[in-house]
Amino acid sequence: MMAGALPQLAWGDGFPAPLVIAHRGASGYRPEHTLAAYELAIAQGADYIEPDLVATKDGVLIARHENEISGTTDVATRFPQRQRSQKIDGQTVAGWFSEDFTLAELKTLRARERLPNLRGTAHDGQFAIPTLTEILELVARKRRELGRPLGVYIETKHPTHFASIGLPLEEKLARALAAAGYTRPTDPAFIESFEPTSLRKLHKLTRLRLIQLIDDSGAPWDLATQGDRRTFHELVLPAGLKEIAGYASGIGPSKVLIVPVDKNGQLMAPTALVQDAHAAKLLVHPWTFRRESQFLPAEYSGDAVAEMVQFYRLGVDGLFSDFPDLARTARDSVRKK
Repeated sequence: MMAGALPQLAWGDGFPAPLVIAHRGASGYRPEHTLAAYELAIAQGADYIEPDLVATKDGVLIARHENEISGTTDVATRFPQRQRSQKIDGQTVAGWFSEDFTLAELKTLRARERLPNLRGTAHDGQFAIPTLTEILELVARKRRELGRPLGVYIETKHPTHFASIGLPLEEKLARALAAAGYTRPTDPAFIESFEPTSLRKLHKLTRLRLIQLIDDSGAPWDLATQGDRRTFHELVLPAGLKEIAGYASGIGPSKVLIVPVDKNGQLMAPTALVQDAHAAKLLVHPWTFRRESQFLPAEYSGDAVAEMVQFYRLGVDGLFSDFPDLARTARDSVRKK
């Protein structure tokens, strides 16, 4: 089957439509990318949980949003001497990096809240960094316990960087998913990346559905390293969408590419991106929906559910939220109409 051919596969095997995707787990309530965050998201009714993957020094895939881990763990206090600087995607970054630690060392760390001023620190120090294997085992167990569809939605983080240091992500990810039984386009797994090169590699390694992530500014780093000057905005033009449909089943755009916000923070009229993507036979899964005022345009009057309802009504096939319980409320509201 050709990638991108059948958008309705997004809710195959009994999934409701549209999807609720738990962004880094229930990260509005627990430190992101912990088994506790994923488990809470499942309890709140998420259809998919979203782990971001980076590699350890010994080549194990673990869940962190960045390979620089000081913002979400206590690594700075446990390994103060291991700080260094390096270039990541063209930017000099100082900190502590997953690729400098073995899995055994990383398992001594404990997770911290990435947004402590917004979400508090009550759960700091309670949870370990999970491996991909542990996440897949959790999902399998919860699927059996709950007797309902449940899937994984996995991002390759900084894949060009990891390939450059001899720790490529794609083959290990494809093998791990296949070993866990995820092999067909209808299986409950998506793989996402901001880098088309990573997705093209995966397109040769697996039949699982792939999602091209689209930021609202800048350009894919892998394209820049290849001398390709296209921006993310060019990728969502009809020609770019047609190209994406050759290797992926959908796009994951920043939400402002669907409902823009002007320089004063006011909502603008929706764009045609959802319709254009569907015309190219691509799914649309925008990100990221949060309830805090810093992330929620004022016109929603603090009502994060209202924002998500708008996007569901615009025809998106699913959305990413730090608050899967609110996304579930929004989805259920729309489906009752």
